[in-house]
Amino acid sequence: MSGADSKALTDALSAEYAAVFAYGVIAAYANPDRERLVAEYTAAHRARRDSTIDALKGLGGTVPAPAAAYTSPVPVDDPIPAAKLAVVVETDTATAWRAAAEAASAPEVRRTAVEALTECALRLATWQSILGVNPATTAFPGQP
Repeated sequence: MSGADSKALTDALSAEYAAVFAYGVIAAYANPDRERLVAEYTAAHRARRDSTIDALKGLGGTVPAPAAAYTSPVPVDDPIPAAKLAVVVETDTATAWRAAAEAASAPEVRRTAVEALTECALRLATWQSILGVNPATTAFPGQP
């Protein structure tokens, strides 16, 4: 794997760190009926974070630490803003993984990035549906 692969994974890892943090906020304010969904999506981001850390270590690269805290781009104080924050999180991670897929030189890194992008797009569509956005999907998720 190349330096481009390491950079792509590092950038995607930063988005996953932020996602795990944000889902903690989302969990605190989400509609109680969405508890299972939030737990599932939090676990998915944690798993993706951990596998990305393992991939970076496998490259012999330095694994950056997460930030101590992250600022929410959406003030969250009830279920609707929590769902809107989830949309931002899934959009940001989709963008990071799309960029990783474009920058990757190794097939396994590109495959991982495409899988992660697909997962983000599915979660994003779920949150968009919850918020009543129509259509709930976009043609090219993660496109800036």
